[in-house]
Amino acid sequence: MPEPAKKAVKKKEDAVEAAPPADAPSTVPESTPAPADAPAAPAAEANGHGPEHDGDERRPSLADSQPDTRQDLTGLFTERPQSGEVTVGENITFLAKVNASSLLKKPTVKWFKGKWMDLASKCGKHLQLKETYDRNTKVYAFEMHIIGAKANYAGGYRCEVSSRDKFDSCNFELAVHEARAVEEFDIRAAFRRTSAAGAIKKKSGPSCSSIDGGDEAGELDFSALLKKRDAVQISTEPDVDVWDILQSAKPSEYEKIAFQYGITDLRGMLKRLKKMKKEEKKSTAFLRKLDPAYQVEKGHKIKLEIEVANQDAEVKWLKNGQEIQPSGSKYIFESVGNKRYLTITHCSLADDAAYACVVGDEKCFTELFVKEPPVLITHALEDQMAMKGERVEFECEVSEEGALVKWEKDGVELTRDESFKYRFKKDGKKHYLIINEASKEDCGHYCVKTNGGESMAELMVQEKELEVYQSIADLSVKAKDQAVFKCEVSDENVKGIWYKNGVEVQPDSRIHVSHIGRIHKLTIDDVKPEDEGDYTFVPEGYAFNLSAKLNFLEVKIDYVPRQDPPKIHLDCMGQTAESTIVVVAGNKLRLDVPITGDPAPTVVWTKSEKPSSGTDLTQDRDKAADGQEPEEPARSWCMKDGEVMSDTDGRVHVESTKGHCIFTIEGAEREDEGVYSVIVRNPAGEDTADITVKVVDVPDPPHAPRILSVGEDSCIVQWDPPLFNGGSPVLGYVLERKKKKSYRWMRLNFDPYKETTYEAKRMIEGVPYEMRVYAVNAIGMSRHSPASQPFVPVAPSSEPIALCVDDISDTTISLKWRTPERLGSANLDGYSVEYCKEGSDEWVSAFEGLTERTSVVIRDLPTGEKMQFRVRAHNMAGPSAPTCLAQPVTIREIMQRPKIWLPRNLRQTLIKRVGETVNLVIPFQGKPRPKVTWTREGEPVDPKQVNVRNSDTDTILFIRRTERKDSGKYEVQVQIENMEDQASISIQIVDLPGPPLNLKIVDIWGFNVALEWKPPKDNGNCEITGYTIQKADKKSMEWYTVYEQYRRTNCVVSDLIMGNEYVFRVYAINMVGSSPEPCFSKDSAVIQKTGIVYKHPSYKDHDFSEAPKFTHPLVNRSVISGYNATLSCSVRGIPKPKITWYKNKMDITNEAKYRMFSKQGVLTLEIRKPCPFDGGVYMCKAVNDSGEDIVECKLEVRPQVAKEEAKK
Repeated sequence: MPEPAKKAVKKKEDAVEAAPPADAPSTVPESTPAPADAPAAPAAEANGHGPEHDGDERRPSLADSQPDTRQDLTGLFTERPQSGEVTVGENITFLAKVNASSLLKKPTVKWFKGKWMDLASKCGKHLQLKETYDRNTKVYAFEMHIIGAKANYAGGYRCEVSSRDKFDSCNFELAVHEARAVEEFDIRAAFRRTSAAGAIKKKSGPSCSSIDGGDEAGELDFSALLKKRDAVQISTEPDVDVWDILQSAKPSEYEKIAFQYGITDLRGMLKRLKKMKKEEKKSTAFLRKLDPAYQVEKGHKIKLEIEVANQDAEVKWLKNGQEIQPSGSKYIFESVGNKRYLTITHCSLADDAAYACVVGDEKCFTELFVKEPPVLITHALEDQMAMKGERVEFECEVSEEGALVKWEKDGVELTRDESFKYRFKKDGKKHYLIINEASKEDCGHYCVKTNGGESMAELMVQEKELEVYQSIADLSVKAKDQAVFKCEVSDENVKGIWYKNGVEVQPDSRIHVSHIGRIHKLTIDDVKPEDEGDYTFVPEGYAFNLSAKLNFLEVKIDYVPRQDPPKIHLDCMGQTAESTIVVVAGNKLRLDVPITGDPAPTVVWTKSEKPSSGTDLTQDRDKAADGQEPEEPARSWCMKDGEVMSDTDGRVHVESTKGHCIFTIEGAEREDEGVYSVIVRNPAGEDTADITVKVVDVPDPPHAPRILSVGEDSCIVQWDPPLFNGGSPVLGYVLERKKKKSYRWMRLNFDPYKETTYEAKRMIEGVPYEMRVYAVNAIGMSRHSPASQPFVPVAPSSEPIALCVDDISDTTISLKWRTPERLGSANLDGYSVEYCKEGSDEWVSAFEGLTERTSVVIRDLPTGEKMQFRVRAHNMAGPSAPTCLAQPVTIREIMQRPKIWLPRNLRQTLIKRVGETVNLVIPFQGKPRPKVTWTREGEPVDPKQVNVRNSDTDTILFIRRTERKDSGKYEVQVQIENMEDQASISIQIVDLPGPPLNLKIVDIWGFNVALEWKPPKDNGNCEITGYTIQKADKKSMEWYTVYEQYRRTNCVVSDLIMGNEYVFRVYAINMVGSSPEPCFSKDSAVIQKTGIVYKHPSYKDHDFSEAPKFTHPLVNRSVISGYNATLSCSVRGIPKPKITWYKNKMDITNEAKYRMFSKQGVLTLEIRKPCPFDGGVYMCKAVNDSGEDIVECKLEVRPQVAKEEAKK
């Protein structure tokens, strides 16, 4: 388990150990406040420096009950939040600082209370989290403000900071005190406690605080409230040490004893009792106990492991004090040797509990934390648009049922209030935010947050503005005809009233008022002269009206004799016979023409094209008068005796009544527009009249809009007008937008926008959007245009930082920079580099396109010129602001003194085995490029055996297969003109040693043989570290090892068998290994049988046992991040002690990052590629049956220093 998690649960683990077992009475109070008049501990005692007490009578002070807030200074924090105290109702601030100079990414800080309560979701009236950044010191300051503290705010808190692979945490406490009452007459002082308080106080001493047991616990004394009574007789019973009674009592009797002796602060009593029992005896049942805490992801499995002293011991596992019974596959119990395992599969929140393992009368405890996976938002919020007073509902879907979500509006958390403005609803995985009767104040961005993500949407609320899609028109009708006034408005729920000359129209059998959807009609049947007047429609709730006039036509027909030529009577309000009639597409076109003639004339209707492109009927008539044949009309309808003689379209109806000819087209279309001619003929003659009909419609949809540019939360969109305006001028345009993954379009304007370029604002950066446009004319709104190409509102990034010159020559320059501090929501497309001569404003691009690297080499520059350079970052929003060099640079190579940077590992002898590869990379500096020379022992290296490759910044010496002759001192020299620098490297090529020489038997006595030999002639080019001596019986010739790593050249072989004949051999050993061939003894040794039985004298065995003692301590070290580090010490002890390594007092034996070695008493801890988080106090502990010893040191891990900083 990670160290931060262990720290976070340390307090909880202590509570588990101190709590009474399950069989204790369940009536133990959760918390009992201390008496208000209990004296406060002195300041010196609170800091742990109170007066000392002798023997076991020393009682822990208030400081003993406080957690240890000391922290190592090796993490990410430069200033950690400290524990604090506050009075109820007051404010307090906790501050954490992080130095970001060595971090690649902005640090992320989280504040927790207790176990896993993330305080980011609790921000509001009483809690605020703030963050500031100092650009000069590159320090982030994170603050947590608690406003108006309450009693339940007390407890443990944790602050966690992380940046990529780095992590650190800090625990702190908050104590909340009750506000002190005005010190006049304290009624509680009258209820002071007596009796047993004296006994407790005597034992506890002055450093005891009322929080841990009640210094004044006892019987309540009412004497201060009584008048003229005798003094209370204080008990003279002998003093009783309650703590001795509690220590020897069972946990189930704690409450009874506390009641008997007047202890009301039961929790404080348990705290103190725990501290008094803190020094426990060494466990006899457990060799290794459970870790303090474990952590597991929800749905995964966890294995708890202990090691018992007795292999046959029976083990019980408890969960929250109840024994776990094997059932199904939930719990798996395993026993392997001395180890016992409990495996919990498919962990759920119900498994988050305290666990204990019981062996006999001993227990060990642990705490299991089940961490829930992050709750993801599977269906995001969608933008909403509503009218004022409507109900708005936001909906989202999360990955877990019953998950907690937080709703915010413009960054402020939403809560239920008394007005029930907001309602929150859950339905499985779906969550709803309901706003009743939306108002303009509800406009804004609404956000739903979980612990795994968030989603944002915008709400727009508009006032209800009634739009008129079709107004009522003036009518001219004749007697007995029907007059219909019709209008259409945008809201189908709006009602209205019809007025005639200012008087409300009352419906009757002849006058009808209808309201169907958005259409309102006033129909007057059998029109009479008194129906003429001004008619008005007034929508309810709106301050405007629609007016039109009804004209009554009187057709006066004079008496004519029979054989009267036909006559067309058109009286269009005093106009000429030729008139223009406008009709809306889709409506009925009805032409009612009065005619006279005797006999009844024949009527012929004809239609030509539009006057601009069709046939001019006047010209046709002129041609006919001149005897020329006129052009054929586009369509014609003939009628005789009331029947249509020619009907080419089923929509056309021609009818005739006495004195009238009516031409009707159902559902007028654009093609029906043109000039209509009516011709009446009878034997007495003919008459003709032209009627121009204009059909108006909504305009065609505009083309797909184009996105000209985007900003952080806006875009500029442009479109072309529609190809056909519908016969009426375009009044403006209406725009809509939507998120690409949504299906809901939001209207951006309600009043027609007259221009064809619009700036849309209030969008969310990084979210793809689409736009579309409607065209509006007097008739109505067109269909929507095709959607635009998807676009993402994004702002250009900030300018690149730290632009500097990395290298320069006579014609080239090398620049480098760092990525911008603010990238925005769009990825960087690359960088562009430009340059210009000093004094000129003509910037030239250094290369085509963009580069993704943060360094570039610009070539072919004029030598000696002063040049200025600048760099821009580009993303999909365009280029950022440029960053320039502080001053112009002269293009000229700078002489640089040669210098060899010899790596640290090459400053000591490099040892390689025969056949291995040697690859030495030696970096150097110098300008112009220096000359590099390699020598060995003063002679040039052999190019057949040694390969040398040089570059501008380093040289490489490479030997593919090493031989013994390659050993020696190599020197490398870099030279520029008369300046030079050199370095030497020692290489030692080692091999297996040869066999020892002259192995001979020096002496034979009893069951012993003395051997002697000489070191080998060839030691393998390194020191002989020891010898291996073996023996063999000549009968079996099976070899057995007598000594290994024996350092002397003589030895005594003992415990040989009498009567056998032995031969011997010896191997030499060096750092490579043992010699391929041994050295055999020339003679054999025969162990003679003896007749005399030698009786060994009896000696008392000497006790060689020795407690562990470190003969060489650990040394404080400071290492560089990224390079392996080792800590070494040496220890002696008999028997061989058990070694355990600790970091910051935490066992690291099973950590994969560390390797432990023990060889001949030399202990080594290797830390693989340490990072700054690995710094701290390391301790080595050696334990055997005779005792134990520890040694510790501090390790500091310094970050790597960049090369250019090293030069400075």
